Amino acid sequence: MGTFALEDTFIKAASRRMPIGQVLMLFGLGGAIVFAVVAVRKRNPFLGPAVRSNSMRLRMVFEISGRLFYSMAVALTPLSATTVILQATPLVVVAGAAILFRERVGFRRWAAVLVGLAGVIVVVGPGRESFSLLSLLAVLGMLGFAGRDLASRAAPPSIGTAILGFYGFVSVFIAGGMIGIWQGRSFVWPSAMTAGLIVAAIGVGVGAYACLMKAMRTGQVSAVTPFRYSRLLFGIGLGIVYFQESFTLPMVVGSVLIVASGLMIMAQSRRRLLCP
Repeated sequence: MGTFALEDTFIKAASRRMPIGQVLMLFGLGGAIVFAVVAVRKRNPFLGPAVRSNSMRLRMVFEISGRLFYSMAVALTPLSATTVILQATPLVVVAGAAILFRERVGFRRWAAVLVGLAGVIVVVGPGRESFSLLSLLAVLGMLGFAGRDLASRAAPPSIGTAILGFYGFVSVFIAGGMIGIWQGRSFVWPSAMTAGLIVAAIGVGVGAYACLMKAMRTGQVSAVTPFRYSRLLFGIGLGIVYFQESFTLPMVVGSVLIVASGLMIMAQSRRRLLCP
């Protein structure tokens, strides 16, 4: 989660120097190359029957939508607010795991999900004068990432993390191309500083992505996902320190509700593991 927050920081900084669509295309291309090299070394097939499964196709659709909307939110809205909204991902994943994978999610965990979603509503702030439709980009990105995580869980076990990472970053490249077409801006050669930011984003992004996929595929979904809330602290801190963003009262209240819901889910998961 710490490296994911750094990835967002590098991408946001790079998007201030060149079009966000181009930043994502370079970022996606670099990450895809890294995972492709790893996959080749491990002799993982790129186009086997498992890769062509419906769950992998659905995963790629969610990955593209998540990256498309969340990256636009990172570039166009405060990083701290975007990070807070993203923390609803575990709530949606836990609910989805209960519905799709029939994981046991009791009344208390459902209550925690509702509390966390209320926190998201507080942060987005519909009805307030400061409300911006751009905040909904982060909400759509969050839903896309939740769908990706659930699809990753359903993906055939024979697919290695390197293949998941490869197609994940290919999705980033596609999302960047879609944004680039929508923006209609000409190609901009990156400066040394911009290139360095993109390379740094690729480095931390590859590591973060590999860790997340390994955790989601080997641990119980409802037990692993609450740890994603630690990204909240990293994202808010980086937003305040490097982008001089302010942390408003609605963000404080929303963050408290979201973190509280995550702690509730974590406590229930541990209790279940200790007393099955």
